[in-house]
Formats: sequence, C-alpha cells, structure tokens
Amino acid sequence: MKLSVNKYYIIFAAIGWVLLFTTTLAIPKIFIRSEELEYKFKLYFWAESMLCGVFAFLCSYIISLFIDYKLNIANLKQNILKLIIVFVGVQLLYSLIIWPILDVAAFHIRGTNTSVTFKGKIYNLFYFMTLFFVWFFVFLTIKIYHQLKSVQLKQIQLESNLRESQLNTLKGQINPHFMFNSLNNIRGLILEDVNKARVLLTSLSETLRYSLTKSDSNSIALEDELDMVENYIAVSKIQFEDRLTFIMNIDESSLNIKIPPMIIQMLIENAIKHGISNLKDGGKISLSSKVADNQLKVEVSNTGHLTQTKKGTQLGVQNIKRRLELLYGERATFNLEELNSNVVATIKIPLQ
Repeated sequence: MKLSVNKYYIIFAAIGWVLLFTTTLAIPKIFIRSEELEYKFKLYFWAESMLCGVFAFLCSYIISLFIDYKLNIANLKQNILKLIIVFVGVQLLYSLIIWPILDVAAFHIRGTNTSVTFKGKIYNLFYFMTLFFVWFFVFLTIKIYHQLKSVQLKQIQLESNLRESQLNTLKGQINPHFMFNSLNNIRGLILEDVNKARVLLTSLSETLRYSLTKSDSNSIALEDELDMVENYIAVSKIQFEDRLTFIMNIDESSLNIKIPPMIIQMLIENAIKHGISNLKDGGKISLSSKVADNQLKVEVSNTGHLTQTKKGTQLGVQNIKRRLELLYGERATFNLEELNSNVVATIKIPLQ
C-alpha cells in the first residue's frame, strides 16, 4: 500500500500538520501570554504556524514518497541507513528554507525581521525534529501494519488458489471419463501384457496420490514434479499409444529448484487435451528446463495451433498466471504463443 498516493492520507496529513503547529506555536503565544498583543503580532503568529505546518507537510511528503517508492519495508533493517540520511537531510532542508520564509512574512506583517537568535534556531530545529520523528514513527507503523496484512492476504489467496488448482486438476485429470478410459485400457492390457498393465496401474496410482497430497504445498522440487509428469504421460499413452511422443530435455542443475506444484502438469495436460487429442495423427510434446540469468525457464511445446486451444486452456492459463503472481509478483512471467505449428508455453521463475 502506497500511502503517499492515497488522497485520504494526503488530506489527513496536511490538516494534521497545520493543526499540530497551530496548537503548539500560535495558540500558546496568543492566548497563554498574559500581556496584550498587537493585531499584527497575532496575525504573524497565525501565519507562522500555518507556514510551518504547510512546509512540514511537504517535507514529510518527500519522506513518504521515498519510503513508498525507494524502500522495501520487508527489508527495513537493510535500509535503515538510507532512512536516517533522508530524515536528517529533510530536517536540514526544513531549517534552511523555513527561516527565510518566516523573515519575509515577518517583514510584511510586522514590519520587522523575526530576530531569532542562532541558539533559538537550534532549539527550534530539535523541536521540529521531534515532531517529525513522531510522524515518522506513526507513518512506518502504518506501513508495516499494511505490509503484514498484505502478506497475510496474499497467503490466504495463495492457499485458496492452490485448493482451486487441486480441484481443477482433479476435475480435468481424474474425472470419471479419464478414470474409465484408463482403467478400461489397463483391463485390456491384463490379458496381453500383465507386467505392462501392472506398471501402468502403478503410474495411475501415483498420479492420484500426487494430486491429493503434493498440491497442498506452496512449492516442491522440480524433480518431484517431473515424476508426476512421467506418470501422467505413461497413463495417457495407454489411450494415445503411438499418437503421443514425449521428449524431455532437463537441465540437471534445475532439478532441486522449487516451483509451484502441478504447474507443469497442468501445461502437459493442456497440451494433450487441447493439442494432441485434436490431431488425427497425434503429435509431439517437448518439455525442457534451463537455468540462466538467475531464472528457471520451463518450456512446454506441443504440436498444434493456438487458435484451437485458446478457449479450452483459458482456465488453466489464468490459474497459472494467478499462482505465479501471488508467489513471485512481477518477477515471474508466463507466455503462450504459436511458433512454427507448435503451441509453446514458457514459464520463467526467479531463483531468489
């Protein structure tokens, strides 16, 4: 949350600074003093408090912009020196500019200079610094509070999205039609090749187990996800047989990198359902991973055309984009395009 661009905060801060200086400067000088003051002195004290309040607001606004756009509240300890430098710099800026302004106001209203001694200016510097420190503490407290609330909200959204992903995967992958075809094909293999039927039944069992357990985590190793993909391909080949060709080209250095669970499986599922299954002669699915530029790049390519798959994969595509956004923000990307009669899905995930 960027408080500096929130109109309610801007209005509240501006009024708050003016009221603060009015109650600490003008009112004590005008109403608490026992001697009678001339009208021009009263007018000057009101003008003095208003000018100080407005300029203090502008200085605090500079700090708020710096915090909102240049600092990461999550790493506040690493930026404490920058905060101190900006804070002190703003205090000096305030003192260097406010006194000439007050001198001009005093000359036009009272007909004299403010005549504040150097000692008095030093005293006022610490006075203003104290007020700024109070504001600074309140501002950071609000920022940290909203940061924590934002993290909690993102965690809740992520957990909800993961549960939705699990349900969508179960509906698309383990629906009655899929189960019927897989089990029916395995039953046919029992009479032809018992060992192969047993292996495929194990693959189907592992697919079910993975879907029901691994998807509860926020991240898993790429190696574990690949095991799931191989089981899913093995089961799918019962139906597609020679119409489905699957190729993997995996960078070994990427095997232990953490990724969102079932994200690659969803790409493979879409490639089969909305690509290979629509082609009479079948086609090829390629899966590759590569580590470069401090990123993990995962690419799934399948024979087919994007115009045929766009409608069918929309739910899966939106799900993947949303999960990447919740986990990595703008640092992760997802792209789906058609290249040379192939639909290519590319995911880039930051390593840090």
